[in-house]
Amino acid sequence: MGRHSLATKRRKPPIGVAALIAPAAVFFAVGGDVPSPDETSRDVEPVVTPVENQASPEATTPCCVELVAAPPTAPPFIVDEPDATPPPGEVFAASRLRIVDRALPAGIAPERGLQVKTILTSRAISEAFPEISNIGGVRPDSLRWHPNGLALDVMIPNPTSAEGIALGNEIVWYVLRNAKRFGMQDAIWRGVYYTPDGAQGYGHGHYDHVHITTTGGGYPDGDEIYLR
Repeated sequence: MGRHSLATKRRKPPIGVAALIAPAAVFFAVGGDVPSPDETSRDVEPVVTPVENQASPEATTPCCVELVAAPPTAPPFIVDEPDATPPPGEVFAASRLRIVDRALPAGIAPERGLQVKTILTSRAISEAFPEISNIGGVRPDSLRWHPNGLALDVMIPNPTSAEGIALGNEIVWYVLRNAKRFGMQDAIWRGVYYTPDGAQGYGHGHYDHVHITTTGGGYPDGDEIYLR
């Protein structure tokens, strides 16, 4: 007989032996996928990319993107300052990591000729107050603030209405709360002159816009990243 004929006459294993082999095969197939106790209990530390390392060629995390973990029963910890750190002793599960983009997009003010602190202030106000549709920056003036890129004019919609006045007040207090971060020198709104220490005097006009002056910080070179 030929080789193919012999192959068809091989003896099948007894039914009892097959019954023993089948459960064992299932046991080994399933057992190979079960993680060991060490693997299931291993904690994974959250990954945080420091801001100062994001410009290096070796960095593997995209610029201005940070992995931030949220505890199961508490609000997520969101980093909003370059040197902020998680609460002491806080341990986050890797499964609860989420991406927070800390880069501020360009604001509505034309940024050409503005200095870096002025740009940061403009971008932050643009994001925090979407009601604002016009922010002036560099323009001719007898004083040096606007021509040198140190000042902004945040135009208030319906500035004499109750809503407009409330919006202007809110913007002034927002700038005061962030005075150090923005490099605030002063602000003027509805005849009141403000410094980082609060209201300082009256009679300075500016009833249709909030005027903000910063310390500047120098002109940008194109590599700046403005953070929330």
